[in-house]
Amino acid sequence: MKIIVLAAGYAVRLQPLTLNMPKSLLPVGGRTNIDRILDKAGVAEGWDRIYIITNDKFAGRFNEWLAAVSIKDRITIINDGSTADDNRLGAIKDMALAIRKSAIDDDVLVIAGDNLFELDLARFLEFARANDGVSVALYDIGSTALAKNFGVVRLDQRNIVIDFEEKPQEPKSTLVSTGIYYFPKNKLSFIQKYVRMHSKLDAPGYYIGWLSKEDKVYGFRFLEDWYDIGNIESYNKADQKYTKKEK
Repeated sequence: MKIIVLAAGYAVRLQPLTLNMPKSLLPVGGRTNIDRILDKAGVAEGWDRIYIITNDKFAGRFNEWLAAVSIKDRITIINDGSTADDNRLGAIKDMALAIRKSAIDDDVLVIAGDNLFELDLARFLEFARANDGVSVALYDIGSTALAKNFGVVRLDQRNIVIDFEEKPQEPKSTLVSTGIYYFPKNKLSFIQKYVRMHSKLDAPGYYIGWLSKEDKVYGFRFLEDWYDIGNIESYNKADQKYTKKEK
Protein backbone atom coordinates (compact mmCIF):
# COMPACT_ATOMS: atom_id res chain seq x y z
CA MET A 1 0.00 0.00 0.00
CA LYS A 2 1.06 3.55 -0.75
CA ILE A 3 0.05 6.64 1.24
CA ILE A 4 -0.58 9.98 -0.47
CA VAL A 5 -0.73 13.11 1.68
CA LEU A 6 -2.45 16.05 -0.05
CA ALA A 7 -0.59 19.21 0.92
CA ALA A 8 -0.64 21.44 -2.16
CA GLY A 9 -3.21 23.98 -1.00
CA TYR A 10 -2.50 27.62 -0.12
CA ALA A 11 -4.76 27.89 2.97
CA VAL A 12 -5.92 31.41 2.16
CA ARG A 13 -8.29 31.46 5.16
CA LEU A 14 -5.34 30.89 7.49
CA GLN A 15 -3.28 33.84 6.30
CA PRO A 16 -1.09 35.47 7.50
CA LEU A 17 0.03 32.21 9.18
CA THR A 18 0.28 30.50 5.80
CA LEU A 19 1.84 33.28 3.74
CA ASN A 20 5.24 31.58 3.98
CA MET A 21 4.39 28.23 5.57
CA PRO A 22 2.06 25.45 4.37
CA LYS A 23 -0.83 24.59 6.67
CA SER A 24 0.37 21.05 7.32
CA LEU A 25 3.70 22.37 8.67
CA LEU A 26 2.07 24.70 11.18
CA PRO A 27 2.59 23.60 14.81
CA VAL A 28 -0.40 22.15 16.65
CA GLY A 29 0.35 21.64 20.31
CA GLY A 30 4.05 22.05 19.56
CA ARG A 31 4.25 19.53 16.70
CA THR A 32 3.54 19.94 13.01
CA ASN A 33 0.37 18.44 11.67
CA ILE A 34 2.29 16.41 9.10
CA ASP A 35 4.29 14.79 11.92
CA ARG A 36 1.02 13.83 13.61
CA ILE A 37 -0.14 12.23 10.37
CA LEU A 38 3.11 10.25 10.19
CA ASP A 39 2.49 9.03 13.74
CA LYS A 40 -0.89 7.69 12.66
CA ALA A 41 0.49 6.17 9.47
CA GLY A 42 3.22 4.43 11.43
CA VAL A 43 0.76 2.14 13.18
CA ALA A 44 -1.01 1.21 9.94
CA GLU A 45 0.24 -2.06 8.50
CA GLY A 46 1.19 -2.81 4.94
CA TRP A 47 2.49 0.50 3.56
CA ASP A 48 5.93 0.92 2.04
CA ARG A 49 6.07 4.55 0.82
CA ILE A 50 4.51 7.91 1.57
CA TYR A 51 4.10 10.53 -1.16
CA ILE A 52 3.53 14.13 -0.06
CA ILE A 53 2.23 16.29 -2.88
CA THR A 54 2.82 19.99 -2.47
CA ASN A 55 3.29 23.03 -4.72
CA ASP A 56 6.21 25.02 -6.08
CA LYS A 57 5.84 27.73 -3.43
CA PHE A 58 6.18 25.36 -0.48
CA ALA A 59 8.24 22.46 -1.88
CA GLY A 60 11.39 23.90 -0.29
CA ARG A 61 9.70 24.04 3.12
CA PHE A 62 8.79 20.36 2.88
CA ASN A 63 12.30 19.41 1.80
CA GLU A 64 13.71 21.25 4.84
CA TRP A 65 11.25 19.43 7.10
CA LEU A 66 12.02 16.06 5.49
CA ALA A 67 15.74 16.35 6.24
CA ALA A 68 15.02 15.85 9.95
CA VAL A 69 12.47 13.02 9.59
CA SER A 70 13.64 9.59 10.77
CA ILE A 71 11.88 7.72 7.94
CA LYS A 72 12.83 10.18 5.19
CA ASP A 73 14.06 7.34 2.97
CA ARG A 74 10.45 6.14 2.73
CA ILE A 75 8.97 9.55 1.84
CA THR A 76 8.86 11.25 -1.55
CA ILE A 77 8.00 14.94 -2.00
CA ILE A 78 6.11 15.71 -5.24
CA ASN A 79 5.91 19.29 -6.56
CA ASP A 80 2.72 19.82 -8.59
CA GLY A 81 4.19 22.97 -10.18
CA SER A 82 1.51 25.43 -9.07
CA THR A 83 2.67 28.76 -7.61
CA ALA A 84 -0.44 30.44 -6.17
CA ASP A 85 -4.02 29.81 -5.15
CA ASP A 86 -5.36 30.97 -8.50
CA ASN A 87 -3.41 28.36 -10.51
CA ARG A 88 -3.56 25.40 -8.11
CA LEU A 89 -4.36 22.04 -9.64
CA GLY A 90 -6.90 20.97 -7.04
CA ALA A 91 -6.82 17.93 -4.75
CA ILE A 92 -8.33 15.50 -7.27
CA LYS A 93 -5.87 16.40 -10.00
CA ASP A 94 -3.06 16.22 -7.43
CA MET A 95 -4.10 12.66 -6.58
CA ALA A 96 -4.08 11.76 -10.26
CA LEU A 97 -0.67 13.41 -10.72
CA ALA A 98 0.89 11.56 -7.78
CA ILE A 99 -0.43 8.21 -9.03
CA ARG A 100 0.71 8.82 -12.61
CA LYS A 101 4.08 10.44 -11.86
CA SER A 102 5.07 7.74 -9.34
CA ALA A 103 3.61 4.91 -11.45
CA ILE A 104 1.60 3.71 -8.46
CA ASP A 105 0.06 0.30 -9.04
CA ASP A 106 -1.01 -0.55 -5.51
CA ASP A 107 -3.73 0.15 -2.96
CA VAL A 108 -3.65 3.80 -1.87
CA LEU A 109 -4.52 5.53 1.40
CA VAL A 110 -5.11 9.26 0.83
CA ILE A 111 -4.97 11.73 3.74
CA ALA A 112 -5.57 15.46 3.53
CA GLY A 113 -2.45 17.17 4.87
CA ASP A 114 -4.42 19.49 7.13
CA ASN A 115 -6.23 16.58 8.74
CA LEU A 116 -6.05 16.55 12.54
CA PHE A 117 -7.57 13.33 13.81
CA GLU A 118 -7.43 10.64 16.47
CA LEU A 119 -8.90 7.91 14.27
CA ASP A 120 -7.11 4.57 14.53
CA LEU A 121 -6.07 4.06 10.91
CA ALA A 122 -5.63 0.33 11.50
CA ARG A 123 -9.38 0.00 12.19
CA PHE A 124 -10.25 2.06 9.14
CA LEU A 125 -7.99 -0.05 6.92
CA GLU A 126 -9.45 -3.27 8.31
CA PHE A 127 -12.92 -2.01 7.35
CA ALA A 128 -11.80 -0.79 3.93
CA ARG A 129 -9.92 -3.95 2.98
CA ALA A 130 -12.97 -6.06 3.81
CA ASN A 131 -15.04 -4.25 1.17
CA ASP A 132 -14.99 -4.27 -2.63
CA GLY A 133 -14.85 -0.54 -3.25
CA VAL A 134 -13.45 2.80 -2.18
CA SER A 135 -13.89 3.71 1.50
CA VAL A 136 -14.09 7.11 3.17
CA ALA A 137 -13.73 7.95 6.89
CA LEU A 138 -16.72 9.88 8.28
CA TYR A 139 -17.40 11.96 11.38
CA ASP A 140 -20.72 13.17 12.77
CA ILE A 141 -20.15 16.88 13.28
CA GLY A 142 -23.51 17.25 15.05
CA SER A 143 -24.64 20.47 13.37
CA THR A 144 -26.13 21.17 9.95
CA ALA A 145 -24.72 24.71 10.15
CA LEU A 146 -21.20 23.31 10.48
CA ALA A 147 -21.86 20.56 7.94
CA LYS A 148 -22.28 23.20 5.22
CA ASN A 149 -18.49 23.58 5.19
CA PHE A 150 -17.79 19.94 4.33
CA GLY A 151 -18.71 17.03 2.11
CA VAL A 152 -21.98 15.71 3.58
CA VAL A 153 -22.75 11.99 3.37
CA ARG A 154 -25.71 9.68 3.78
CA LEU A 155 -25.26 5.91 4.16
CA ASP A 156 -27.57 2.93 3.80
CA GLN A 157 -27.70 0.05 6.29
CA ARG A 158 -24.75 -1.64 4.57
CA ASN A 159 -22.58 1.48 5.06
CA ILE A 160 -22.69 2.21 1.34
CA VAL A 161 -22.72 5.89 0.37
CA ILE A 162 -26.08 6.75 -1.18
CA ASP A 163 -25.62 10.52 -1.24
CA PHE A 164 -22.56 12.79 -1.13
CA GLU A 165 -22.77 16.56 -1.53
CA GLU A 166 -19.80 18.92 -1.32
CA LYS A 167 -20.60 21.94 0.89
CA PRO A 168 -24.39 21.88 0.42
CA GLN A 169 -26.51 24.86 1.40
CA GLU A 170 -29.06 22.51 2.99
CA PRO A 171 -27.24 19.46 4.39
CA LYS A 172 -29.26 16.24 4.50
CA SER A 173 -27.22 14.90 7.43
CA THR A 174 -24.46 15.92 9.85
CA LEU A 175 -22.16 13.08 8.76
CA VAL A 176 -19.16 14.57 6.97
CA SER A 177 -16.13 13.38 5.06
CA THR A 178 -12.86 13.86 6.94
CA GLY A 179 -10.42 13.78 4.03
CA ILE A 180 -9.27 10.19 4.64
CA TYR A 181 -9.84 7.78 1.75
CA TYR A 182 -8.85 4.23 0.79
CA PHE A 183 -8.61 3.34 -2.89
CA PRO A 184 -8.08 -0.32 -3.81
CA LYS A 185 -5.63 -0.86 -6.63
CA ASN A 186 -8.36 -1.97 -9.02
CA LYS A 187 -10.31 1.30 -8.51
CA LEU A 188 -7.51 3.79 -9.25
CA SER A 189 -8.48 4.12 -12.91
CA PHE A 190 -11.68 5.91 -11.87
CA ILE A 191 -9.59 8.90 -10.70
CA GLN A 192 -8.01 9.42 -14.14
CA LYS A 193 -11.44 8.97 -15.74
CA TYR A 194 -12.94 11.68 -13.54
CA VAL A 195 -10.11 14.13 -14.27
CA ARG A 196 -10.60 13.66 -18.01
CA MET A 197 -14.36 14.21 -17.80
CA HIS A 198 -14.91 16.89 -15.14
CA SER A 199 -13.75 20.39 -14.22
CA LYS A 200 -14.48 20.36 -10.46
CA LEU A 201 -11.05 19.24 -9.30
CA ASP A 202 -10.53 21.07 -6.01
CA ALA A 203 -12.26 19.13 -3.21
CA PRO A 204 -12.04 15.29 -3.27
CA GLY A 205 -15.72 15.27 -2.31
CA TYR A 206 -16.70 16.13 -5.87
CA TYR A 207 -14.95 12.99 -7.03
CA ILE A 208 -16.40 10.81 -4.26
CA GLY A 209 -19.91 12.11 -5.03
CA TRP A 210 -19.46 11.18 -8.69
CA LEU A 211 -17.88 7.83 -7.85
CA SER A 212 -20.75 6.85 -5.53
CA LYS A 213 -23.00 6.89 -8.60
CA GLU A 214 -20.52 4.95 -10.74
CA ASP A 215 -19.42 2.33 -8.24
CA LYS A 216 -19.73 1.29 -4.59
CA VAL A 217 -18.27 3.68 -2.01
CA TYR A 218 -18.29 2.66 1.66
CA GLY A 219 -18.44 4.94 4.68
CA PHE A 220 -16.63 4.25 7.96
CA ARG A 221 -17.93 6.22 10.94
CA PHE A 222 -15.53 6.98 13.76
CA LEU A 223 -16.06 8.59 17.15
CA GLU A 224 -12.53 9.66 18.03
CA ASP A 225 -11.68 13.36 17.90
CA TRP A 226 -11.39 15.13 14.56
CA TYR A 227 -10.60 18.81 14.04
CA ASP A 228 -10.99 21.14 11.10
CA ILE A 229 -8.21 23.74 11.02
CA GLY A 230 -9.46 25.69 8.02
CA ASN A 231 -9.40 29.16 9.57
CA ILE A 232 -7.47 30.97 12.29
CA GLU A 233 -10.20 30.55 14.91
CA SER A 234 -10.43 26.77 14.44
CA TYR A 235 -6.64 26.45 14.21
CA ASN A 236 -6.15 28.33 17.50
CA LYS A 237 -8.81 26.19 19.18
CA ALA A 238 -7.12 22.96 18.05
CA ASP A 239 -3.69 24.26 19.05
CA GLN A 240 -4.96 25.10 22.55
CA LYS A 241 -6.65 21.71 22.95
CA TYR A 242 -3.58 19.75 21.91
CA THR A 243 -1.27 21.91 23.99
CA LYS A 244 -3.43 21.28 27.06
CA LYS A 245 -3.90 17.62 26.26
CA GLU A 246 -0.21 16.86 25.86
CA LYS A 247 0.88 18.67 28.99
